[in-house]
Amino acid sequence: MARKRHRLTQQERHAQILALLRREGTVRIATLAEAFDVTTETVRRDLDALGRSGALKRTYGGGAGRSLIDEPGIGIRSRAKATERALIGATAARMVAPGDALMIDCGSTTMFFANALAARHLHLTVVTNSLAAAQVLGTNVECRVILCPGDYVMREGGVYGSDALEFVRRFNVDRAFIGAGGLTADGVTDADSRSCSIKRAMMKCANQTTLLLDSSKYDVVQFEHVCPLMEIDGLVSEAAPHKRLAGRLRDAGVKVAIARE
Repeated sequence: MARKRHRLTQQERHAQILALLRREGTVRIATLAEAFDVTTETVRRDLDALGRSGALKRTYGGGAGRSLIDEPGIGIRSRAKATERALIGATAARMVAPGDALMIDCGSTTMFFANALAARHLHLTVVTNSLAAAQVLGTNVECRVILCPGDYVMREGGVYGSDALEFVRRFNVDRAFIGAGGLTADGVTDADSRSCSIKRAMMKCANQTTLLLDSSKYDVVQFEHVCPLMEIDGLVSEAAPHKRLAGRLRDAGVKVAIARE
């Protein structure tokens, strides 16, 4: 009797599509449907979802690898995977205790975290380079918000540069919450060098670092390497990493929390 072929989950298909894009540069719907033993409509939905998340560029009949250095502005990114990112933000907000000192970097997922954190009305001190995070956390009278100085970048909604980096290094905090453009077995990556510098500075000031990242970023490689896995303490995502990545995270001592409703 012929052995029944294993049917890949959506998450496994997405991981294989991104791996193929890194090798080949482009993928075709018909080829993927045959390889995965699924309908072309299923593959089309997979590519549409990856396109909306920014993991690839949707093309006629398939998809192409995204630019390593360019990504949509924060307004567009915040609309992609909004449900998943809201879950991630709410789960991460529950990890914060009254009296904590935090750093929050500028990003679409960390913005959802700031919204959820503000709703808890905790006594906190927060250092951030995100204008949106500062504004929403400022609605909580129990929260002291310290906004970094620096060069304002409108498409990112935050401040960057040497002044911001020097300012961040003045503080010591309990936890840093950062986002990123990609997560692989080799570590955390992001498209923008200015953002990477802020993330690394915040991590050095924090006793613990928690990465907030939705599962569409698994196996995504972007321009700059932020840090190896061993330099983050926790990961919050809405879906578990695939087996290989989960093993590497476990070996690096990263505690993975899966966001639930």
